[in-house]
Amino acid sequence: MLYYILYPLSDFWFGFNVFRYVTFRAAFAAVSAFLLCVIFGPSLIRLLASHKVGEKTSRKHAPTLEQFHGNKAGTPTMGGILIVVSILISTLLWARLDNSYVWLALAATLWLGIIGFIDDYIKLVREDVRGLRAANKFVGQVVVGLIVAVFLYFSSSETTMLHFPFFKELVVNLGIFYVPFVIIVIVGSSNAANLTDGLDGLAVGCLTMIAATYSIMSYVTGHFKLSAYLGVPFIPQAAEITVFCAAIVGASLGFLWFNSHPATVFMGDTGALALGGAIGAVAVLIKKEILLVLVGGVFVVEALSVILQVASFKLRKKRIFLMAPLHHHFQLKGWPESKITIRFWIVSAVLSLLTLVTLKLM
Repeated sequence: MLYYILYPLSDFWFGFNVFRYVTFRAAFAAVSAFLLCVIFGPSLIRLLASHKVGEKTSRKHAPTLEQFHGNKAGTPTMGGILIVVSILISTLLWARLDNSYVWLALAATLWLGIIGFIDDYIKLVREDVRGLRAANKFVGQVVVGLIVAVFLYFSSSETTMLHFPFFKELVVNLGIFYVPFVIIVIVGSSNAANLTDGLDGLAVGCLTMIAATYSIMSYVTGHFKLSAYLGVPFIPQAAEITVFCAAIVGASLGFLWFNSHPATVFMGDTGALALGGAIGAVAVLIKKEILLVLVGGVFVVEALSVILQVASFKLRKKRIFLMAPLHHHFQLKGWPESKITIRFWIVSAVLSLLTLVTLKLM
């Protein structure tokens, strides 16, 4: 929005020319999102607390988990509202709005945020910690994945191409199968982030690094010279996704201000489903779907730990981990919550660096 208001004024003063640069607008999108969270965070937390929108730690189906989370009872939740709104406002302020990819990313984020909000609301009103029925939640996630997939499928024949890191010449045309592939990426990313959101600051800290990585990759993908130099497929519309990813970084850092241990607010499914799905949407928009497995390695391992745990118990009547997702396994092994969180952050940071290295190796 500001681009259309202030950039034309560069005819009168050269200083407004900076609004043409994606890097400038991305930086301020991050700062804006951060400030929105930090400034309005306390008010939202007080509002949630006054309406008794607090975390319910009763886990009759998992008494051990209740033991660890008992001291979190009553902590305001649904703080993801702050994250989603900050991302939307910052992106609308600083991104160019003639870019369909920006609108697609925003729509996916908002849609999944609404699904998460409904899930959190049911948990509070009905006092059911399981929230929205899994089938209903899944259908909602599939719908948004389908919308993104169909849009990309009909936008260009190049969008169905799947590029593999480390193998520059290996490109597979998925054709119509690209549609279910996109759905899997977005739904899987959304749910993996939700599974990881179990300790103070864990998920949002990792998401900050993932979004920062994808912000850099979006810029490279949307820059003609850089993409040509690095051998990355050039996607003109990807440049503005840099602004969107930067807004995620800023909003995540701003929320982490309150969500760090001991957390004074939780994002709930409102934030976790939205942020995870947003990252998945970015991955397919800039054609870096396979790299999501690497940069989002923490989320992948967390999700796999649940899948393996369930499969092992059903087939062998034995558990692989003391508890799943994986962060609870380490809790039962005696690791302090803050140590688990920081170590997972460290792993996420290393994976982000490795992902950026692949830009030269792709």
